[in-house]
Amino acid sequence: MVERTTCCVVGGGPAGMVLGLLLARAGVEVTVLEKHEDFLHDFRGDTVHPATLQLLDDLGLGERFARLPQTRITDVVLPDGNGGVRKIGDFGALRRWGVRHPYVAIVPQWDLLDLLADAARAEPGFRLERGTAVTSLIHEGGRVAGVRYRTNGPGGEEGEIRAGLTVACNGRHSVLPAAAGLRTTEFAVPFDTWWFRLSRREGEQVGALTRRPGRGRFAIVIPREGYFQIGYVARKGTDGRLRARGIDAFRRDVAELLPEYADRVGELVSMDDVKLLDVRLSRLRRWHAEGLLCIGDAAHPMSPVGGVGINLAVQDAVATATLLAGQLRRGAVRGADLARIRRRRLPSLVLVQALQRIMHADLAGPLVSGRQAGPPGRIMTVAQWLPIIRTSAVYLVGVGLRPERVPVSARRGVSVASNAPSPDSAGAGRG
Repeated sequence: MVERTTCCVVGGGPAGMVLGLLLARAGVEVTVLEKHEDFLHDFRGDTVHPATLQLLDDLGLGERFARLPQTRITDVVLPDGNGGVRKIGDFGALRRWGVRHPYVAIVPQWDLLDLLADAARAEPGFRLERGTAVTSLIHEGGRVAGVRYRTNGPGGEEGEIRAGLTVACNGRHSVLPAAAGLRTTEFAVPFDTWWFRLSRREGEQVGALTRRPGRGRFAIVIPREGYFQIGYVARKGTDGRLRARGIDAFRRDVAELLPEYADRVGELVSMDDVKLLDVRLSRLRRWHAEGLLCIGDAAHPMSPVGGVGINLAVQDAVATATLLAGQLRRGAVRGADLARIRRRRLPSLVLVQALQRIMHADLAGPLVSGRQAGPPGRIMTVAQWLPIIRTSAVYLVGVGLRPERVPVSARRGVSVASNAPSPDSAGAGRG
């Protein structure tokens, strides 16, 4: 079966859904292919930053988003090495810079994606195909002319979608960049993260996101509706050793790091309940080939430090729709047009990745190597005594060097949600 569309978006994550919605509102025929049958997947990125909250307002989705179950984070805190914590960033300070939503919203990614999908389905040129995995690119005449796919299930069907432009939005494990001959610059990362859940009891709150670091590891606690999402952070490449030690040893590690939750570590039945995030930090040297563009984690996998992955991916999508919608309507997208996306987005990306590399070297690296049981004094001192550094770093993470705005043609009646933080926001942060 051969189908045709103007733009084929591979991946129904935040970048893919925002791009599909914006292009459809601009009158471009667009098909989004998502390999999963639904959006219900644990431990995907779930931090929605101030710049993305502003975009949701511009799309007319702000009030609907505000009704979703969420935690609002205002403060960024780190342990001080003496059993206490210090605040090194305050998203609330962004209010003085005219930021409409001076907080980070933690929302299950499936809720955000369902919201975007519902809005996109209202546009006549939009189509979302779930359970459809892209298997390869179609090359014709020296360019990418579309994709081959297979639907899920034992009787899965194979087919092709021919497109004037294919956009890879399918994450850090996308095979499309390599299939197009695009090369990557990799940066060393000293740690991996293992995610799991523990129950959250009525009235329990979290005063600090990063809790009681130990030699060679530390834990991150994110309050969610009815449970805590916990990240266990340790040296990269140790997943095999952790799993070989077994669930009892892992429970002891968690109880030692987080003694306040020691009474519920038995909820971890086996190591299958502990999901590895293989942390990567890299970027493509070129984001495009003729007929193909890569954005989001498909172009630049991000560290979880700062939780900036969704924000950067969405900003990429907005820039793509802004610069390419007209050419797509005219059916004339050239490589030079695609190169403009990388040039526009690269300064912001380089700056954020540089900040993440500093945090890896000065905070996470010494902890997971066992050289230090708490953060180095220089990071804490600079952040504590130079408010402009704190505010600038928070602005870079929350808003970005060049925040993108939704094109006027894609805006709907702007709905503005209240920016009053929820109770969980006091003293919590994603570091």
